[in-house]
Amino acid sequence: MSFDYILTVLKPMLEGAQITILLFLLVIVTSIPLGFLVTLLVRSRLKIISYLAQTYIYLMRGTPLLLQLLFFVFGLPLIPFVGEYLILDRFVAAALAFILNYAAYFAEIFRGGLISIDKGQYEAAQVLGLNKFQTTVRVILPQMIRTVLPPVANESITLVKDTALLYAVAVPELLHFAQTAVNRDFTIMPFFFAAIIYLLMTLVLTLLFKYLEKKFSYE
Repeated sequence: MSFDYILTVLKPMLEGAQITILLFLLVIVTSIPLGFLVTLLVRSRLKIISYLAQTYIYLMRGTPLLLQLLFFVFGLPLIPFVGEYLILDRFVAAALAFILNYAAYFAEIFRGGLISIDKGQYEAAQVLGLNKFQTTVRVILPQMIRTVLPPVANESITLVKDTALLYAVAVPELLHFAQTAVNRDFTIMPFFFAAIIYLLMTLVLTLLFKYLEKKFSYE
């Protein structure tokens, strides 16, 4: 196997990796705050809002991500009367499915983090004269972040691997170009290169979250 062949295979795969990284960043930046918002809605005193938020979480966690991808990419345009207005670019539709799916998982993680905080923390904050906003920002959130960092890290690493599902809806990402090279050249080496790229991305994430865990453990 020549060096020129490796470069020929890696060039499109690295371009596909850019789509993978772009999707990852879009999902992380949007699904984490959305997930926290859903957590707050679940804890709402209005039962209808809490029920709707819980139903959303149940639907997104109870159905396969691949099915959700297929629905958003191919199913939305088929909805009667409004389908013609829901025709989206495939990457946009796929990103929307990822965001809504991962927001549900992050919502459950944040809910668990909030539940783990002792009620005495709220009482202590009231004794110190902190209002509800100050209590949330200064007391509750720092403790919640320390608790949820490990599961958030796991979900983030899973997200990197789940981006390969874009292949199923014909979005040209990393795995798409690896498969194309395998079919063209009758060799499994492109899969090996793809595995290395995925491992490098997950390694970066692992090191980042380990740093964050150490940082918040000292605060």
